[in-house]
Amino acid sequence: MPAPHASPSQNQIASLRMREHDAIELPSAPFDAITPMQGLGSYLPTVGAIVIGALIALGVVASGVGTPVLVAMLVALATVGLFALFAYSAGYIRFGQRAPLVDIVKAAADGLDVGVMIARRDGEPLYANATFEALVGRGERDQLVGLQQFLTGDAAASAALFRLTRAAERGEPLAEEFAVGRPLPGERTRRTLQLSVSPIAVERDPSGLVIWRLTDVTADRQREATRIAGVEVQLAQFDNAPIGLASVAADGTLLHVNGTLARWIGHTPRAVVEQRLTLADIASGDGAALVSHLTGSANEESATLDVDLAREDGRVMPARLLARAVPSGRGLTVAVVDLAGEGAAEFEGDAAGARFARFFQSAPFGIAMLGSDGRIVSANSAFCRMLLDGAAGTGISAADALGRAADPETRAAVDEGLKRVISGRVHNVPIEITAGAKRDHVTRVFMSPFAAGGAREAAILYVVDATEQKALEARFAQSQKMEVVGKLAGGIAHDFNNMLTAILGFSDMLLTMHRPKDVAYKDIMNIKSSANRAAELVRKLLALARQQTLQNEVVNLGEVLSDESSLLKRYLGEKSELRIETAPDLWYVMTDKHEFVQALFNLITNAKDAMPDGGTLTIRARNVPERESQKFEHREFVHGEYVLIEVGDTGHGMSREVMDKIFEPFFTTKAVGKGTGLGLASVYGMVKQSGGYIYPESEVGKGTTFRIYLPRHNAEKDEEAVAPKERKREQRAADLTGTGRVLLVEDEEVVRNFAARALKRQGYKVLEAASGVEALEVMEKSKGKIDIVVSDVVMPEMDGPTLLKELRKKNPDLKIIFVSGYPNDAFKAALGDENFAFLPKPFSLPQLAAKVKEELGRE
Repeated sequence: MPAPHASPSQNQIASLRMREHDAIELPSAPFDAITPMQGLGSYLPTVGAIVIGALIALGVVASGVGTPVLVAMLVALATVGLFALFAYSAGYIRFGQRAPLVDIVKAAADGLDVGVMIARRDGEPLYANATFEALVGRGERDQLVGLQQFLTGDAAASAALFRLTRAAERGEPLAEEFAVGRPLPGERTRRTLQLSVSPIAVERDPSGLVIWRLTDVTADRQREATRIAGVEVQLAQFDNAPIGLASVAADGTLLHVNGTLARWIGHTPRAVVEQRLTLADIASGDGAALVSHLTGSANEESATLDVDLAREDGRVMPARLLARAVPSGRGLTVAVVDLAGEGAAEFEGDAAGARFARFFQSAPFGIAMLGSDGRIVSANSAFCRMLLDGAAGTGISAADALGRAADPETRAAVDEGLKRVISGRVHNVPIEITAGAKRDHVTRVFMSPFAAGGAREAAILYVVDATEQKALEARFAQSQKMEVVGKLAGGIAHDFNNMLTAILGFSDMLLTMHRPKDVAYKDIMNIKSSANRAAELVRKLLALARQQTLQNEVVNLGEVLSDESSLLKRYLGEKSELRIETAPDLWYVMTDKHEFVQALFNLITNAKDAMPDGGTLTIRARNVPERESQKFEHREFVHGEYVLIEVGDTGHGMSREVMDKIFEPFFTTKAVGKGTGLGLASVYGMVKQSGGYIYPESEVGKGTTFRIYLPRHNAEKDEEAVAPKERKREQRAADLTGTGRVLLVEDEEVVRNFAARALKRQGYKVLEAASGVEALEVMEKSKGKIDIVVSDVVMPEMDGPTLLKELRKKNPDLKIIFVSGYPNDAFKAALGDENFAFLPKPFSLPQLAAKVKEELGRE
């Protein structure tokens, strides 16, 4: 370390220009008792003092009085001399000339293989070593000019020098590499140089200096070129190998394929990478899944299987895949052998075995061979996919593989069946195994003894995925149940609705004859209320059988939710919170607005019962574009554009067993007398009748969410026409009186009497007929002077549609209203393009009067 009192100039360059007379100033030695002697010149005063002392000593001796003094001086000089000898031996005293700093630095710099030049930022050179001058010369003025002259003949090199000079001026480091000159004698390549600048800080020059370094890297680049050429040769051999080779990522993506494999599948290696093809894209069937399962192994597991490679043109090529997991467990190395073309000769002696292997691996159902010990000897990829989640099955117990997710009863049946077939006995009854979180994945296992296999192969298993078949069976059973209910509902609807129409109609008439304070008024209201409940029950039955009459119209569900929010809130009760979230610009749907609201009330009823202590009910509505719908995996779901309505609660939720039955008719979890079991069933029927889908999702303790998807209706013009029509209906509803001649055709006398009296009370002249034939006679007698016809649909002798056709023959513009307990879709197809109105039974007095007035007001 430097001495504590060393001057600031020590160990620093005395000036910016390096001068040869600058000397090295060495610091003092750490030994403080003796000051090191740095040269003979520093000892001249000491030598003089010694000589003078010696002369004085001689004078004293000559006088004869200094003998004791002389002895003391000799002892002191001996001590000093002895100490000096020890200091010289230890290296604290040296004799020689001071070495100049520039000689040391210059000698070290000239010995470098790298050309070095120190310059100011403005380009003024201060120093250049011999290597730099040897590479570029001194130039006309200095080394930097020489560098410019050296690179003048090459545009790329000159441009690089320009960038480096600018970097030096800014004090920024930069490096460039370029080729200069002509090829060396006997060489094909030009000389390659690497030139760099880097700033250095100097204490006495605030602007700083720059070091230029010039290196000849020609030899290094030649060695790199040689190595690259070797690699290219190896890659060419890799591309032209007689087998296909591929590197596969952990997700199955092909990272690289050689030219042979690319040629087999009809692609180029570059196209395979750019299109991000996967192993599943080129290996048909379940083989790719079985091979890809190895990517999760860190033990370098391998697998060999025969598959069909899918070519770009749709054809297939039989091939054998040999796959091995890379040591990191994050990918695969795959070798592919062509079993039909180039590699067929290798397997010529085992052609039958190769064909069986292809059949075995490409079969769409699972196959496994069992040994006499009950373990799997071999299994195809479909078997591994269906029962082992893609893992290899060799060596696994068949009972464990089949019974992993089976219940105890099914496990016992599996064990018994395996014992029979391994012992050589026949087992004809297939075993169905259900799995999955929802227990909706069904596999059907067939077992058979394999007598020709010997001890190694004692039995064979066939596994078929029966999930879709079981789902079809369930849907078929459900449709049959719905058909029976539909026939029942449809059979009773007509007669039952006729009776309800009479009850409701005469109740309305009686109410007009009594004041609210009358004793009978309340009794009549109870009769009407019961009739309405009965009518609602019939409506639910028809909805369940999808035979209800829907008055479809273009609806914006966001507006419906907004209009009904206050009513829904009151119905939900004060204990629970209602949240309604609708997306802006909600698409229109075609549905029955009234039935949709009724479906909401049914869902809210269930949510309310599921939250007896209160909770949160959330209703959301948003658009579902087609791209999003393509991600859904629901069965029967048709991709398209939908409006999604979510009704979710925070109640106690439902178990899986209840979830499987919620849409079944008459199924309820409520106490006796608290529910009919038709609420959710009618919601399901309404949604299906509107062309939509409904999917429940529930978790015990967390709540339930129903998601309703209604198809988008692209009819902005229809929507514009709907609102005025609704406003017009509301405006006219207050005044139900009118004038005109009405022909009333109804085979039920009680209904006909009520309807006739109701219309007469509103100012209409009513002509009555009990059948279609009688209606034609009445029309003939009145000479066609009828303004509107109100007719039942199902009647003896002549039904309503036939009557309409007969009447329109003489009066094409005649208006007609059909009233029926059947849905209008049941006979609308038979009428074709005929224009008519429809009023479902049961109807009330105001509804009948309003409908007649509305139709008479149409132009």
